[in-house]
Amino acid sequence: MSTTTHTPSESEGRPHPVTVAGTRPARLIRNESTTEIPVHLLFRDDPGDRDRPEGDEPARVTPEPAVVGRRQGTGELPRAARPAPARRRALPRIDPELAEREVRVLPGAAGVLAGACGVTGCLAASWWAGVLPPLAAQALRLPEPAGTGLGPAQWAAYAGAGLLGAAGFGGLARGRTGRAWVVGLFGRYRGTVRRTGLLWVNPLLRRRRVDVRLRHWRSEAIPATDPGGTPLRVAVLVVWRVRDTARAVLGLEDHERYLRECVEAALARVPVEPAGGGRRGPAVAGETLTRLVTAETGPAGLEVFSVRPLRVEYAPEVAAAMERRRIAALDARQRASMLSSVVDSVEDTVTRLTTRGLVELDESERKVLVRDLTVAFCAGRGEPPSPPPVWTCSSAAHNL
Repeated sequence: MSTTTHTPSESEGRPHPVTVAGTRPARLIRNESTTEIPVHLLFRDDPGDRDRPEGDEPARVTPEPAVVGRRQGTGELPRAARPAPARRRALPRIDPELAEREVRVLPGAAGVLAGACGVTGCLAASWWAGVLPPLAAQALRLPEPAGTGLGPAQWAAYAGAGLLGAAGFGGLARGRTGRAWVVGLFGRYRGTVRRTGLLWVNPLLRRRRVDVRLRHWRSEAIPATDPGGTPLRVAVLVVWRVRDTARAVLGLEDHERYLRECVEAALARVPVEPAGGGRRGPAVAGETLTRLVTAETGPAGLEVFSVRPLRVEYAPEVAAAMERRRIAALDARQRASMLSSVVDSVEDTVTRLTTRGLVELDESERKVLVRDLTVAFCAGRGEPPSPPPVWTCSSAAHNL
């Protein structure tokens, strides 16, 4: 920490003019990195303060925010402005009151019992009116009817028994695992039935079956782009299910079509990197797609578990060019790897020869040796090794 000594200047030694209110303006220290600070707060032992009358106080100055200016000719760069936060996309809004709730249903035995009672009532009314066939009466061991005929009372008994039987048998339903019913009455949502087995549901309610099992959808080739803007064709696998049956069925016209369109819209915004092009390839794009599609389909009652790219291909119009580019890049990487290996081998050979004192080389001889070794190693790696020469007695005698 440095210490600064204050030396009063000539102007500070002069008396300050007095204002109309009887106070003098405060002395201020200004620089480019601090706020405006009154001098009398820093130098409390100023002799001028002792001789100041009791009512002669310096005027209060409100400190202003410090503004750091950029000095000219110092090479300072302006501060980069912070990017404005990206506005989030508006998610679809559905009636908040439209939420799944359970509707009361009765066991199937109650419907069977009500239907049996209705059939029995119809038989009793027929016997009472005397219209029951004699064979049926004998089989049921009923006494001879009085034969009063069909009167208002008999018709009322028929109507009551018929309605009871129709309601009992008409409300029977079979609940299956992985299926649910969305029921409504006169256009109003009444609830959802997720129970299984034989049930009795009010026959006046309209029932719409919904599949609530875990489902997967494999798309066709959807247009997309890579980080460089090259057109691609991507096939994705979506694992999802219906979480809120009321919103999925009544809040949307077709929840399956809505899911497909959300996946296509997400692929249009997220660049997909082909396999082998980066560190993780399509895995990063899959995580981003899952997050986007989940956020958009959640308010609609759908639960998306994963959106994974299965097949990533270049578009037909650029497939040939990109294949040539990929082959050229692969060849360049192979050549670079081979050259690095050759250079390491040459360096190791020359270092061993000179370190062990096997040869003594000057600068020109070292260059020649490096060149010969490089040619030999490159030729050995680029071409298959030739078979060793076969030595015979005649050739050995000729050499001698």
